[in-house]
Amino acid sequence: MSAKKGLVPRLRFPEFREAGEWELSALEDLASRRTERNRDGKMVRVLTNSAEHGIVDQRDYFDKDIATQGNLENYFIVNEGDFVYNPRISAFAPVGPISRNCVAKGVMSPLYTVFRFRDPCSDFYEHYFKSSGWHLHMRQIGSTGARHDRMAVTNDDFMAMPLPFPSPEEQEKIADCISSLDALIAAQTDKLDALKTHKKGLMQQLFPRESETIPRLRFTEFWEAREWEKCRVEAMAHRGSGHTPAKKIPSYYGGGIKWVSLADSEKLDKGYIYDTKIEISEDGLKNSSAVLHPAGTVILSRDAGVGKSAVLYSPMAVSQHFMAWQCHLSDLSNWFFYYVLQKMKANFETIAVGNTIKTIGLPYFKEMIIQVPKLHEQQKIAHCLSSLDALIAAQTDKLNALKTHKKGLMQQLFPSPEAVAGCAI
Repeated sequence: MSAKKGLVPRLRFPEFREAGEWELSALEDLASRRTERNRDGKMVRVLTNSAEHGIVDQRDYFDKDIATQGNLENYFIVNEGDFVYNPRISAFAPVGPISRNCVAKGVMSPLYTVFRFRDPCSDFYEHYFKSSGWHLHMRQIGSTGARHDRMAVTNDDFMAMPLPFPSPEEQEKIADCISSLDALIAAQTDKLDALKTHKKGLMQQLFPRESETIPRLRFTEFWEAREWEKCRVEAMAHRGSGHTPAKKIPSYYGGGIKWVSLADSEKLDKGYIYDTKIEISEDGLKNSSAVLHPAGTVILSRDAGVGKSAVLYSPMAVSQHFMAWQCHLSDLSNWFFYYVLQKMKANFETIAVGNTIKTIGLPYFKEMIIQVPKLHEQQKIAHCLSSLDALIAAQTDKLNALKTHKKGLMQQLFPSPEAVAGCAI
């Protein structure tokens, strides 16, 4: 097939602004399919193409072997540097992911399409396939058919995919730019992971172990303080309730009163919860058992997402799926109690029971006992951990900003999907 000119990205490096339009070539003109089978069955390292992580060992990804030994003879051999299209669609890959094999040689399911570029333009297209520039073409030639989790595309149609094709020099410049940004994102991700690991280790030392009454790590002013005491939470905090106003009465909802429900699960475990997806009205509050809890109340999910907790930033109501405690601040710091609940999260997940939705019954919370030091030490521990959480939040924001920047940059460094799909080869 011949190449046809007619493409220009919105953002171009200065030295290429006068270089003319990009060309458009079919994938089959730039790459060849790899269909070598594992005929003797000797290769047993099975790979999978994950939308989130790229090509990885199947056992590592699924934590078990999916492929059976008898099927491996029909699997395709995938060498390092080969590209693989996985037709499985997901929220992360709406038309299925294309990833480059950066791990060792292995075999992959014949449901995948394996190909290799003939010329040294792999770095450029590795980045291009992480953009959405080729998605429109896949939607035009494919369908989900009977399998709604897979894109049905023939290999011939796939290999006919139109690809934008700039000069080798411009390809290299774009690939280097995005690779540098990827390296920065990776470094910031490592920094975030290190902060989270540090916090986890710190929490293990700032609280006593199960059979102990003194933590392994204590602030200097408390070295001579007495042992932590076991106390019932009921004696140190007022336990409140939650409820769901009747959903069939529209006037009970949308009235400006924040109402924490299971829909807010992703907003928990982040310290304060500032807003909610659903709001109720004064009528909804008055005509149900829902209660408006004051700012500073500590809440805990006892059903789906069991063990997740938060502190109310402003007065809010909660659904019946949550426990709510208003701490007696002369005895129990609400932020210290929040971190106690955070540390107990794994325990909550263990004791929850149920087939469809696991839950923790009310009797457990009525009798719940925790270890506490004096109030000043509680406040010191809470301040230390909340300061570390602030660093983690700031690092998370920085990482998200970099990812957003990269996404916007890629949308401009490559021609639009409509421009690519609208050009004939």
